[in-house]
Amino acid sequence: MPPELIVLALVVVVALVFDFTNGFHDTGNAMATSIATGALRPKTAVALSAVLNLVGAFLSVEVALTVTNAVVNIQDKTGAPRPELIADGGLSLLLIILSGLVGAIVWNLLTWLFSLPSSSSHALFGGLVGATMAGLGVEGVKWVGDGTKLDGVIGKVVLPALMSPVIAVVIAAVGTSLIFRITRGVAEKYRESGFRWGQIGSASLVSLAHGTNDAQKTMGVITLALIATGSWTDLESVPFWVKVACAVAIALGTYLGGWRIIRTLGKGLVEIASPQGMAAESSSAAVILASSHLGFALSTTHVATGSILGTGLGKKDATVNWRIAGRMLLAWLITLPAAGTVGAIVWFVGHSVGGLAGALVVTAILVASAAWMYLRSLRTAVDHRNVNDDWVEQVTDRPVPHHGVREETKA
Repeated sequence: MPPELIVLALVVVVALVFDFTNGFHDTGNAMATSIATGALRPKTAVALSAVLNLVGAFLSVEVALTVTNAVVNIQDKTGAPRPELIADGGLSLLLIILSGLVGAIVWNLLTWLFSLPSSSSHALFGGLVGATMAGLGVEGVKWVGDGTKLDGVIGKVVLPALMSPVIAVVIAAVGTSLIFRITRGVAEKYRESGFRWGQIGSASLVSLAHGTNDAQKTMGVITLALIATGSWTDLESVPFWVKVACAVAIALGTYLGGWRIIRTLGKGLVEIASPQGMAAESSSAAVILASSHLGFALSTTHVATGSILGTGLGKKDATVNWRIAGRMLLAWLITLPAAGTVGAIVWFVGHSVGGLAGALVVTAILVASAAWMYLRSLRTAVDHRNVNDDWVEQVTDRPVPHHGVREETKA
C-alpha cells in the first residue's frame, strides 16, 4: 500500500478520535444545566444529547466547508490543490493535518483533565494553524478572504469567537430577567417543576445545534485530507461516508459524557435554578443555529458558558463563581496559541523523521499523551454518580464552598 494512503488512514482515524473527544468535552454545553437542576437524570441527559448530536450532524455542511476552504491556503486560483503541496502524493499536507489534530486532541484532553470548559473548535483551528505555519509558513494560512465577505481565520473563527459569548451573555441575561419578572407571582415549586419540562426541550435544541456545528468541523478536516491525496475533488460538498463516520463518533463521545466539565458548568460557575437553565439553553441554541447557518465555526463552549454566566447576571442576588469564570477565560485566551504550539512542535518532530515513519511517530506521541492524562484522571474520577455533588474548591489546604466564603476546618 502506498505510504500516502496509510497516512491518510491515520489522519481519518485521528480525526474521528478528535470528534470523539469533542463529543465528551462539549456534552456539558447542552446538558450541564439540565443535570444540575434535576430536569434530566445524568445518563438520560447524555443519551438524549448523543442522539440529537447524531441527527444534527446531517442537517448542514456550511461549517464543514469553512474548515475545508477557509483555514489552510491549499487552493490555487482555479480551486485545485496547489501543485507543490501534492507533489509527494499529499504526504506533506497530510502531516500538517495530522499534527494539527494531535495539537487539538492534546489540548482537549488536558483541559478535560483540569475540568475546564475550553473550546474544542479553537483547539482544532489552533492546532491546524500552528502546524500549517510550521510547515508552510505564515502565508500557508488563509487569514482573510478576498474582501467580498467574512472569510478566513479572522472572519470565520476569530470574530465569531469574540462576538458569540458576548451576544450569548446579553440574550441569556435579558431572558432570565424577563422570566423571573413574568413568573414573579408563581409559587417557586410550580415554577421550578414547569421550567424543568421546558429545559428538556431547550437542552435538546442545543444538542441538535451542536451537531450542526461541531460535528462538521471534523468532516471538513477529513475532506481536506481527501483533497490532499486526490481522493476527493469537490470543494463544495462532503462525502456521505465522512458525514456518517463523524456523526457516529461525536455521538459516541457525547454518550460517554464529559462528566468533569459537566460538573464545572452545572455546579461550579453559577447556582442555577430551572428558569435560568431554560434561558441559558435557549440562548445557546439560538446563537449556535444562526452561526451554523452562516457558516461561522464558532465555539459552542464559549456560547454555552456565556449563556450560563448571563443567567447569573440576569437573576437578582444570583451567585457567580468569578474564580472559575476567570480560569475559564484564561483557558479561552490561550487555547488557540497553546494548541497551535503543540501542533507546530509535533510537526517539527514528524518532519524531522520524515515520511510514513514521521506520521507514525506523531501518532505515537498522541497515544502516549492521551494514556498519561487518562491515568492521571483516575485519581479524581467524576461520573454520573457524583457529578451533582456540592461544589467545593481547594484554596491552599482548605476547601472553599461555591459561594466563596472560606469554610473553617479542624486541624
